[in-house]
Amino acid sequence: MDVPFLSLKDVNARHADELKAAAARVIDSGWYVLGQEVAAFEREFADYCGVRHAIGVGNGLDALSLILRAYKELDMLHDGDEVIVPGNTFIASFLAITENRLVPVPVEPHPASFNIDPARVAAAIGPRTRAIMAVHLYGRLADMPALVELAQEHHLLLIEDAAQAHGAMHGERKAGAFGHAAGFSFFPAKNLGALGDGGAVVTNDSVLAARVSALRNYGSEMKYHHAYQGINSRLDELQAALLRVKLKYLDEDIALRRAVALRYRQSIHHKDIHLPSTEREEQNTWHLFVVRCTQRDALQRHLRAHGIQSQIHYPIPPHRQLAYPALHGLHLQLTEQLHEEVLSLPIGPTLREEDVDRVVDACQTFECPA
Repeated sequence: MDVPFLSLKDVNARHADELKAAAARVIDSGWYVLGQEVAAFEREFADYCGVRHAIGVGNGLDALSLILRAYKELDMLHDGDEVIVPGNTFIASFLAITENRLVPVPVEPHPASFNIDPARVAAAIGPRTRAIMAVHLYGRLADMPALVELAQEHHLLLIEDAAQAHGAMHGERKAGAFGHAAGFSFFPAKNLGALGDGGAVVTNDSVLAARVSALRNYGSEMKYHHAYQGINSRLDELQAALLRVKLKYLDEDIALRRAVALRYRQSIHHKDIHLPSTEREEQNTWHLFVVRCTQRDALQRHLRAHGIQSQIHYPIPPHRQLAYPALHGLHLQLTEQLHEEVLSLPIGPTLREEDVDRVVDACQTFECPA
């Protein structure tokens, strides 16, 4: 495609010398698992998020799963407990819940932000509800003040799925600093992306942090002594070193993404292409720029014919996936409609001005089929 959705090669080429130096530093160190680079990145990322602790893990799914697993170890969650989760999210949010033998309770999003709707959350709270998982979808913060209030009122755990929201802020607080704990992904396409898989748990709870730290490392707090039935999910030394380089440029990259999003919003005026809401826009890091169109597939074909790559996040909601047959009877009208209409336009810190112009022009010339 002439206009890529996101060129990771270009994203990383800007810092190639620093990334290569960081990789060489790890290679020369002779220490490749849970060493100084992971420890340094954990300190730096915790400081960036404004929390006391960050624990590097293998990926974003493990980050969420380990939070729930640690709460079970701490006797704060039990098999069969319910976790309220947005219906329109990537399946990882659901997998972390069911992997821990907990029950996902999907609720509809807010129609403007596409994020979990606090009013729907309040209506879904029942006798087995023990936690809320708030997903910051597409880089926009969920309504955390309202969710914090709900969690406090009903004595619920509040967990942030911040896999797409590195650096998103409300006031002076960043994603990851609102709930009891948060899970981040460093998948290469994220705003803060590694050159492979990676993830982190962040929290202000020292007891939870210690438990997650042990669980990620075979349940061990001391080598060859295993207090818990843990797993092997450790952020790699090499990835930690690379992430330390890229963390320095995260806010700059967010600003570049915001500039692209602003140009789209100012320039795309098409009656059949609905742009993202500007509600709480200052909280959005624009991991994705997602439009809605009732003829989504035709729009994507039109963009492809003009050499523009786009993606669908996501075509099938979790409750309609083959992995969850027990949820197939659930009807979430807005969630299902969104998954049939959403399309993500190219966005990223290396997208050229002429590429943005081409995307705008292609959108403007789209003829919606009757």
